[in-house]
Amino acid sequence: MKWNKREAPASLIREIAAKYKLDLLYAAVLTRRGIVKPEELLFYLEKDLRFLHNPFLFRDMEDAVDRVLLAIDEQEKILIFGDRDTDGVSATVLLYEALKKLQADVSWDVPCEEEKYGLSIESIDRFADEFGSLIITVDCGISNFQEIAHARELGIDVIILDHHEAQGETLPSALAIINPKVANEIYPFRDLSGCGVVFKFLWALRFAHSNLYKQNFALLNIRPLNDAYSIDIIKIENLVEKARLSEVIVPGTIPIEKTRLLPFLKDSQILVWDGAMQGKLLEKALGKTVEVCYYDIQPDIARVFPQTAGLSLLRLTEISKIDKYTSSPGSEIDTFFNLFISYSLKTSKITASIDPDELQLVALSTIADLMPLKDENRLLVKAGLEAIALKPRKGLLELMTRQSLLNKQVSARDISWQITPIINAAGRMGNAKVAVELFIADTIQERTKLVETIVSMNTERRQLASDTWLAFYEEAMRRFEESEGKFIIIGSEKISRGIAGIVASKLADTFKVPAVAASFSSDGTATGSVRTSRGLNVKGLLDYCADLFTDYGGHEAAAGFSLKQENWKLFEEKAGEYLYAMDLDEHENVLEVDAELPLDYVTADLIKLNDFIEPCGEGNPAPVFFSRNVMILNTEIVGKSDKLHLKLTLDFLKNKWPALWWGAAEEHHNTMQPGKRIDVFYRVQRNVWNGIETLQLIILHAELSQTP
Repeated sequence: MKWNKREAPASLIREIAAKYKLDLLYAAVLTRRGIVKPEELLFYLEKDLRFLHNPFLFRDMEDAVDRVLLAIDEQEKILIFGDRDTDGVSATVLLYEALKKLQADVSWDVPCEEEKYGLSIESIDRFADEFGSLIITVDCGISNFQEIAHARELGIDVIILDHHEAQGETLPSALAIINPKVANEIYPFRDLSGCGVVFKFLWALRFAHSNLYKQNFALLNIRPLNDAYSIDIIKIENLVEKARLSEVIVPGTIPIEKTRLLPFLKDSQILVWDGAMQGKLLEKALGKTVEVCYYDIQPDIARVFPQTAGLSLLRLTEISKIDKYTSSPGSEIDTFFNLFISYSLKTSKITASIDPDELQLVALSTIADLMPLKDENRLLVKAGLEAIALKPRKGLLELMTRQSLLNKQVSARDISWQITPIINAAGRMGNAKVAVELFIADTIQERTKLVETIVSMNTERRQLASDTWLAFYEEAMRRFEESEGKFIIIGSEKISRGIAGIVASKLADTFKVPAVAASFSSDGTATGSVRTSRGLNVKGLLDYCADLFTDYGGHEAAAGFSLKQENWKLFEEKAGEYLYAMDLDEHENVLEVDAELPLDYVTADLIKLNDFIEPCGEGNPAPVFFSRNVMILNTEIVGKSDKLHLKLTLDFLKNKWPALWWGAAEEHHNTMQPGKRIDVFYRVQRNVWNGIETLQLIILHAELSQTP
């Protein structure tokens, strides 16, 4: 077992602990994970949605917003086209419900049965027959070149709201593309889910209904500098910084016409802080003959944030909360900018108007699609989980009731294990529309019935996946050996298209190598799923074989493709070439340890560290601890049917901890006996049984201790 406890300079740990008022253990865990930049720490220490990135940072956002506003005003027919998985279903529901509230004439569609991923010619033609004029793709579209060109020929505009990797730098001919992963996109976070991208679009759409939309402001601040004056200006549109200027003026040396000030300030509303003082300084710098028309916004902001009343920008910079989260020292103009953003969001009620039901959908999608729980995904998922705990939205309430998840603290892990696989089952079994209908059905009776339908689909899906796994295990072993333990590629008409991804995941997890599973359909198409292992990025494989595909796309860890069956053998050869060349040892999984803990430090308070790190999942795993020389007090083999798991009681001096080691009974029961001492790697977890919550350890690895 390879493990690693990353180095963390003690001085840096103490510095972070002191600056952000953190426990030293918390600061050590963050430091070992490389979370040391102020901009990264923000997303662990704050929960206010004000810290989300501005959606107008997307290049095409204003174009997309304007087109949808026009469609609503003109009562054009709008079609939302989504994907069949949890992310696509969530994105479809989120956009559909929001546009319905805005009185749009909107309908939705998702692929069913054997329909391929993404927008289809057939769906476009049906929409054209209904005199539709605007299609919005969600969680798909970035690879639909032919389909979007066809829509344009029919006079239908297409807006793409997607998050999948683009096929090179060439993009479909859509009216607007909102996708953080396309080339030259300047949005600062690339790992939003498809539903997260829709959420961003809706944020912008609501902002467009405020009196701030498309307004140009210039925040101006002048400061004395010995015998000169420094004028700092930030130009803002849609609360996005568009440009900034710093100009040093020596009174009487140059007329204002010769400076950069006039062209820079053209067509902007000038705002200042403390108009009386700014006016005097401007007069000294520019002369009495120059009149600058400005508005003193300080009193307005002070009414919303009384704590700012009577304070200068210099003083506010010194005490600024936001300044803690910037790598460079804050300036007065930056403080002014942050105050104006906070004030604008507060007065326009943009963040306050976010529906908790929407955040729940974003959380579901982000967790289900294995998006890294970093950056703003942490804020979105944390807010979504809190909303679920307070009041699950319709559809989710009935599903959580069926899964006995009510009245407990639901984590991202609970969602990923007990909720999203069931939602995914609908699409995998060929009827994703049932999942969409679950979330939009009006009555409890309808939704309860739909839950039973989806749960039944999930049971069928699990059985089908189990049967397929058993049927192909020997072939998988043979392929593994033929590739010298480097990869597995399997394709067959006996693999259902809906479970190809599950089979690929099972192969990758079992054999610890990249895996491809493909379904051969009667129309001569092979539809494959790729899953990674050891951190290998599958995008390189897809790009290498791109000339064989009729369609492909996905993420770094999971992707899919389609090609003609006649090209399957060529794909196997070409993919084999690529994967043979990979050095998988470079990507071998290593257990990363967050902290080595003395025995008496392992107390119930450790769960608070878990809660601090939550939401945990992709890119942000739950903390892993290591303790040496732990006494085993008791062992027991457990399991509902097969007795596969090992349950232990461990002595941590102050506490006797129950511990569970999944799948370890056969291998370790004889060595892990009472009275033995072990070195153990573990996580701390809540366990709820019959409504009673207790804490337990989940053992990841253990060895007999060499310490006497």
